[in-house]
Amino acid sequence: MQHRGVTVWFTGLSGSGKTTISQALEKKLRAAGAKLEILDGDIVRTNLTKGLGFSKEDRDENVRRIGFVANLLTRNGVIVLVSAISPYRDVRDQVRQRIGDFVEVYANASVEVCESRDVKGLYKKARSGEIKNFTGISDPYEEPLTPEVNCETEQETLEESVNKVMAKLEELGYITPVAV
Repeated sequence: MQHRGVTVWFTGLSGSGKTTISQALEKKLRAAGAKLEILDGDIVRTNLTKGLGFSKEDRDENVRRIGFVANLLTRNGVIVLVSAISPYRDVRDQVRQRIGDFVEVYANASVEVCESRDVKGLYKKARSGEIKNFTGISDPYEEPLTPEVNCETEQETLEESVNKVMAKLEELGYITPVAV
């Protein structure tokens, strides 16, 4: 596979399938020989954005920092898979503008479905008031208006979602299968 740098930004509620899709996509792209990096929200928060809270300002700064690193990698020919709730549309759009080569993937699932998938018990804690500013419960999530890919994770299989993203990356010219 030939490819050029691009940031594939997975956004959606906690439990919507962002990380699951990005990990499956990673396997497929690596198997095809792509040079890529993953910036997962949970991992980033323990390293790059450690110490930031969950206020709107801190969440925006979290997204800006992830975007900064993604931009550096993208402009150096790396496919960057970002998996982050990134709840506010305006800061996602700022990052999109800065990076340029940017594909937004909306992991679209209802709060009820995300809550049913919640192995960490975060939604339960948010509903009981233990977690403040929890996206989708006590803090808003602004859905993308025109994502390049809309993965309906309540209705699609993982393979269907991954194939949608791959097809969009091919369509936009970021990846090109090489004939053997």
